[in-house]
Amino acid sequence: MKIEMVKGILTFKMDMIATLTIALLLLFLGYYLRKKVKFFERFCIPAPVIGGLTFSLLALVLKQANVITISMDTTFQSPFMIAFFTTVGLGGSFALVKKGGKPLIIYWILCSILAVAQNAIGVISAKVVGIHPLLGVMMGAVSMEGGHGAAAAFGPTAESLGVAGATTVAVAAATFGLISGGLIGGPIARYLIDKYKLKPTEVEEFSGESYREAAGIASASNVTSHGFLVQLAVITVCMTIGAVVCAFIAKTGTVLPGYVGAMFTAVAFRNLNDKFKFMKLDHYIIDLVGDVSLGIFLSMALMSLKLWELSNLAGPMLIVVIIQVIFITLYTIFVVFRALGKDFDAAVMASGMAGHGLGATPNAIANMGAVTEKYGPSTKAFLIVPLVGAFLIDLVGIPNIVWFINFFK
Repeated sequence: MKIEMVKGILTFKMDMIATLTIALLLLFLGYYLRKKVKFFERFCIPAPVIGGLTFSLLALVLKQANVITISMDTTFQSPFMIAFFTTVGLGGSFALVKKGGKPLIIYWILCSILAVAQNAIGVISAKVVGIHPLLGVMMGAVSMEGGHGAAAAFGPTAESLGVAGATTVAVAAATFGLISGGLIGGPIARYLIDKYKLKPTEVEEFSGESYREAAGIASASNVTSHGFLVQLAVITVCMTIGAVVCAFIAKTGTVLPGYVGAMFTAVAFRNLNDKFKFMKLDHYIIDLVGDVSLGIFLSMALMSLKLWELSNLAGPMLIVVIIQVIFITLYTIFVVFRALGKDFDAAVMASGMAGHGLGATPNAIANMGAVTEKYGPSTKAFLIVPLVGAFLIDLVGIPNIVWFINFFK
């Protein structure tokens, strides 16, 4: 770490170890604040988002006051990001589709349509308000259905194409979407349930099985150093093969974020392994690696945001994200609810889609939990929505985002 005066301003230049240390401390700060502040807990704001944005705001104040400038070495950010999305790929078993049957397939298709629509709305709205269409993509499926993880991952890709402030815009839009998804999910379900006088009806095929059980994720595991290293080897091999795939694709002129190749390599391995049983995958350990990687990656990405880049984009961004919120409200009420059968489960799943379609899967679960606590259970919703929101949607959503980026670059 270096401390020097640059143009009369005290400048802290953090090396990669110091940057990682700050990211971890901010992550713990985020966990602490989420427990203490009801707003954060109510809307399921992730701990790395809380800690990272707190630091970014502090850095903004210090920079604008010409007191201190902080420079970060985010070398570790990319490996942790790729590791996280690789663990997502290892959870993408096509056998999961059979667990949910026809309702899951319908819900998956509806989420896929939403992803395309969000990007189309983002691009069209961006052109109307006079900003780069790739910023519209950043405020589309990247930040809405993709959440903070995709926002922090795809933002640098857009910036590498010359779109300044793409990461900051994507993360800001994701934060707005996260809060909005937590606000509108419950009222949507309540409106549908009261209007159509719906009552809960449990379906026997879904009873007794949680989404984590369906996904093959154990609630506990005897973690050993050898077992951990085996799963880590699987993850890193997928990351390496994915990097090679991305390198070959890049030669065709197609822009592809580094983690995409790794994630789809992991999906291919997971499904081949399900069929041929090469080895035993410990999904508890894989999930653990994913959680750790996501926390560090997001904390590092958000703490290094240049919030001053939002000064000229705040107005257009607000218009675009408000349009996204209005669209998903109408979409869940008039399309999703009807397509899923216009019953109680459909109303609960509509609230779930509002949660993860604008924010993240924990928002969807929180929305559905609030609805079912008041009106009654919906086991079908608690199986289908997390499976699609946490795993399956990326199989369609990410190629859709990549196509939009390459088309409008």
